[in-house]
Amino acid sequence: MTSPAPTVVFDLDGTLVESAPDLVGALTAALAAENLPPIPESEVRAMLGAGARALVERGLKAAGVTLPEPRVLELYRVFLDHYDAHMADRSHLFPGAEGALDRLAGRGARLAVCTNKLERFAVKLLGELGAAERFGAIVGGDTFGVAKPDAAPVLGAIRAVGGDPARAVMIGDSMTDVAAARAAGIPCVVMSFGYTPVPARELGGDVTIDRFDELDAALAGLGLL
Repeated sequence: MTSPAPTVVFDLDGTLVESAPDLVGALTAALAAENLPPIPESEVRAMLGAGARALVERGLKAAGVTLPEPRVLELYRVFLDHYDAHMADRSHLFPGAEGALDRLAGRGARLAVCTNKLERFAVKLLGELGAAERFGAIVGGDTFGVAKPDAAPVLGAIRAVGGDPARAVMIGDSMTDVAAARAAGIPCVVMSFGYTPVPARELGGDVTIDRFDELDAALAGLGLL
């Protein structure tokens, strides 16, 4: 008897999309509104993964600045406005991502995105990159009122595409993704090229891979293909 096709849930930033340059640009705009200098991209990349509000807060901390909450919210809005207008200026799908998605779709896999980016921005970014229609669900950090590492958005994404957690996997690049997968009771494949201050192979994922053309074999090793 053939096993049901798996549900594959992808993180977005640092997993499917190289989005750091445009996120850095938005953070630079927010810091400039407070007359603060930009932070090098190499440093910002390790701050990504927890959502825009957290990125602004981490940027201020890195700049050695403590601001009252109302001002932090103002800078957060500056970030959002800038990012909304420039999210796809330099962002692009990682090499091999489209081919991997095509292969999974050809095998009948249910595909979803679960990111801590605001849902409307996740949908817009994937749309501008021509990839939104590949996914049966695009879940953001605000979709269910909680964000990863909580299990709720991951499980919600699986349900939204009619999947079964017993036949699901998370594909991510950070400790947040691994922890969310653990909370949801599903395995996690870690992409080594993403955004994390901790080396990818030390995150505790079930499998770590370096390229999208290794994904099929990784899923097969987990018994999902």
